[in-house]
Amino acid sequence: MKHIKHSFYLWLLALVVIVSGCSKNSDPTPSNQYLVSSALVGEFTKDQLVQRIAAGDPAFAQIAPFLQYGIKVYKIVYKTKNTDGKEIQASGALIYPAAKTTTSALISVQHGTIRSDQEAPSYFAANSEASLAGSLFASLGYIIAYPDYIGYGTSNTVPHPYEHRASLASACLDMIRASKEFINQEKIQWDERLYIAGYSAGGFATMSLQKKIEEEASAEFNLRASSCGAGAYDKTAFMKYITTNKTTGVVGYNQLYLWTLLTYDRIYGLNRPTTQYFKDPWAAQIQSSKENANINVSFNTIFTDAFVKGLTDGTDTGFTNAVKDNDVYDWKPKTPTRLYHGDADDLVFYFNSQNAFNAMKARGATNVELITLKGKNHATAVQDFLLGSYQFFSSIQ
Repeated sequence: MKHIKHSFYLWLLALVVIVSGCSKNSDPTPSNQYLVSSALVGEFTKDQLVQRIAAGDPAFAQIAPFLQYGIKVYKIVYKTKNTDGKEIQASGALIYPAAKTTTSALISVQHGTIRSDQEAPSYFAANSEASLAGSLFASLGYIIAYPDYIGYGTSNTVPHPYEHRASLASACLDMIRASKEFINQEKIQWDERLYIAGYSAGGFATMSLQKKIEEEASAEFNLRASSCGAGAYDKTAFMKYITTNKTTGVVGYNQLYLWTLLTYDRIYGLNRPTTQYFKDPWAAQIQSSKENANINVSFNTIFTDAFVKGLTDGTDTGFTNAVKDNDVYDWKPKTPTRLYHGDADDLVFYFNSQNAFNAMKARGATNVELITLKGKNHATAVQDFLLGSYQFFSSIQ
């Protein structure tokens, strides 16, 4: 996972040469519909950024000479809706160059899986994705929006809806809306171009966000391009696969699969006992530890036969419909879109992107491209995704 983070940061740096705002803090104006408050988290000179980045990881020391601006980092608190449809306040980081006098593009980066609240972008903790990648990106002249998602930052008292399409999309979109209000309020020079990107869980969030923008907010934003890497877009096929096929048995992988299943059980009101899904001794362990259970066997071996049968033949309509509601592969995008995926991915399987590409083309999409990364797995495909995204974004100004 460390390799993935490093490559992601380097990709963000690469994008700055192709996508090419500024200012101060004040209370939100009464006209703001989404922005609740903004608070300065930190202000860093260029020299401070050089030291901060180099201290965070030696790999970034070579990038220091390219930094151009000091930055300001704000925590944005905004209105969105939780999974139950009720209004909730969420948060994210808004990072921008402090002394840039020309216009900038806005890039919304949907972060990958995090397991600690302190990793959320709005904390801007040292060595976090937002601290390293966000600092680099903003210092080179870009406005960066980093949604925390529900369940982190300001909303950390409620569960994070892991891999839940609707709430990821709405929380990310409302973060961009609140960022727009903040940008207008602070008179930051944004040229109104918007780019979105993410890998793995961030890829799923990005695809969900793209669909929502195109269907509900196309008049609000000038969305120029979307780059989605290795996301679990076909949740129905994915869930059937991991319950009927041998998997790696890697504990960390199993915890993510389990987290998704338990999230759907909760959000869709199924609220089943763990014994309805899992065999003993796994049921008892999951009841106690939830998604942190230490499962070190092939994931398909822990389920009850009855649950697998109901999922496979569709008779378990409650769970099947919950999973299907999170499919985000079968639609027709208008925005130029690229899907990157390693065909040897043993965490988020390649068929997710293949199925999405096939479905989109069948619906008449003409601007979707599938980039198959031969022989690459979830970690080793990242570098290709990052470099490919750089070339893709550079071709669409």
